[in-house]
Amino acid sequence: MTIFDHGGTVFAVARQLGVPPEELLDFSASINPLGPVPGVREAVAGAFDRAVHYPDSAATALAAALADYHGLEPATVCVANGSTELIYLLPLLVSGRRGLVVAPPFSEYGKSLQRAGWTVDYLDLPAADGFRLTAAQLDERLPAGYDLLFVGNPGNPTGTLLSRAEMAAIAECCRRHGTFLVIDEAFMDFCEEESVKGLLVERGGGVVLRSLTKFFAIPGLRLGYALGAPALIARLAALREPWSVNTLAQVAGLASLGDADYRRRSRALIAGERHWLAAALAALPGLRPYPAAANYLLVEIVAGPPAREVARRLLGERMLIRDCASFRGLDDRFFRVAVRNREENERLVAALGGLFIGGGER
Repeated sequence: MTIFDHGGTVFAVARQLGVPPEELLDFSASINPLGPVPGVREAVAGAFDRAVHYPDSAATALAAALADYHGLEPATVCVANGSTELIYLLPLLVSGRRGLVVAPPFSEYGKSLQRAGWTVDYLDLPAADGFRLTAAQLDERLPAGYDLLFVGNPGNPTGTLLSRAEMAAIAECCRRHGTFLVIDEAFMDFCEEESVKGLLVERGGGVVLRSLTKFFAIPGLRLGYALGAPALIARLAALREPWSVNTLAQVAGLASLGDADYRRRSRALIAGERHWLAAALAALPGLRPYPAAANYLLVEIVAGPPAREVARRLLGERMLIRDCASFRGLDDRFFRVAVRNREENERLVAALGGLFIGGGER
């Protein structure tokens, strides 16, 4: 079985197994189990005839809707083909050649810096401290001369959430040392009250990256955006390839933003199921889930088979999990699982129970 750098490889795995993708229960990608907002399918279908035209390259209507959604001005929003597009543009925007990545990280941070010819260093956060970053740690590292810092909040794959106050201290630390700060808030919709979007828009010195694909469950349409000071956002937007965000993705984004009940139900579902799933996993001998604020859990195997073997055996149950051995700062004692609905979460716990209670080494 091929080892992948990301979760959500359901189509590739299905091809390898010779089964339809619909037969797989995907815990490797952290997507809202409610699926897209009601009405998105109809909005996209209704806009299909617009596909004969080039898309609005500036995604003007969506940028304005996102600004209203966050209580900001449209000039502070840069819409892109997923936040990953922006991750690869930022090293081209920032003057410098030395970047620091907080680990365990999303792998594309380091890859984007390397592709742009930057030197990449890592600040490895220990599991014993709950993978928490502090301004004091940065005060020790940033004087070495870093031009850009990537940090995820909540962290991916750890799920660790830093409060607004903690992130404000980190932003101030970066300003003191002249380091451009990139905060990836791809999963912040599940805990919106802790976002520092307004802080970086007002004070500058960095950008906040957001995603419309995780919380709103449209990863196949690729849609993300950056929030920052208007002058900075204008420069970032100028680096995008023309027409990178297709018309149907823009329509889906607009249709996703207006349903407040969907947002309420999503946050309530994830909070309740995350609590249930964490407790159920902790009750299995050999597993230690870490506290998380998003729609996934990082789990440490303290006794039992390595994560790659757990993943292999779960494939026999047609379930995918994320083996975290490829994450910097982790190894094959860690795996990540998405929080899904109760029936699906129960299936996962039952399958893991067969491995860590009655399965033994095979």
